[in-house]
Amino acid sequence: MTHRTPGAESKPKPHFRAPWRGGVLAIALALCAQWALAMTPDPEQYNGFDVSNASIPVQSILRGGPPRDGIPSIDAPKFVAAAQAGLQDADRVLGLNLNGVIRAYPVRILNWHEVVNDRLGNQPVVVTYCPLCGTGVAFHAAVGGQTTVFGVSGLLYNSDVLLYDRASQSLWSQMLQTAVSGPRKGTQLQQVPLTHTTWADWRSRFPATEVLSTQTGFQRDYGRDPYRGYDRVQQLMFDVEHQDNRFPVKEWVVGVEVNGKHKAYPFSELARAVNSSGELVDRVANKTLRVRYDRAHGTAEVFDESGKLWPSTMSFWFAWFAFHPKTEVLRSP
Repeated sequence: MTHRTPGAESKPKPHFRAPWRGGVLAIALALCAQWALAMTPDPEQYNGFDVSNASIPVQSILRGGPPRDGIPSIDAPKFVAAAQAGLQDADRVLGLNLNGVIRAYPVRILNWHEVVNDRLGNQPVVVTYCPLCGTGVAFHAAVGGQTTVFGVSGLLYNSDVLLYDRASQSLWSQMLQTAVSGPRKGTQLQQVPLTHTTWADWRSRFPATEVLSTQTGFQRDYGRDPYRGYDRVQQLMFDVEHQDNRFPVKEWVVGVEVNGKHKAYPFSELARAVNSSGELVDRVANKTLRVRYDRAHGTAEVFDESGKLWPSTMSFWFAWFAFHPKTEVLRSP
């Protein structure tokens, strides 16, 4: 990332000695040992993380540039009232409404930190953002009944941030929502529904919202976007495993997962498919969902039959497809 600045042996029979014992076999075993050593991932190549048991291809884990914690997580977030936020109407935020607490996390801050370890009411939550994929995802941060604190590993998979938890040093894929290496490999995180929208939109809906303060404890120029223009070019900074050219690389989509099935709703298709109220009713894995698209604020949200916000992920098209190559895709008539 270029800111990326920011068990017993039996005795051999004495009357017989295999002609290769101590000869070719010994050489072969030595070569195998050397090969195995060469194929064992060197933690130093992976910012000190042991990826030997990784569930993703090790060769696809890339160093983004900074070392572990070179992009520092915010572990003691401070918040201000909306009137003191100092945001412009068009600024992007990730909004959470959980346990009676309403908060906005400006992307201009998340660009420099990518992880906010927070607590809403009595619920520990981690808010994550990957500037390279455009993905803002929040998770319940209680793993195995214990509050888990996450950091930025400095590693990427499919151009997406790999988080790590400080307790077990396991690596976690933001988009897979799963630990992909370490003692917790295979453990899944529970996604918390959030809204990725403009500050004007979020503030109008929730005027009493709290806003993540720039008083983070770090010296960063939060008025400068280190990824300025990245969303407008059709090149990627890092390779991904799966690609698809049905849509522009950086087209925004909102993606959902229902009972193991994935579906993406590209904004260009939503613009043609929604009704006059900006809504589309769809079924995914026999579940009825209502997708609400807002062209003016460049956002889309997904709701279930009861009107409850359903976990979804806004991302660039390339990122959604890289992780979900078998995804269904909305195509308007």
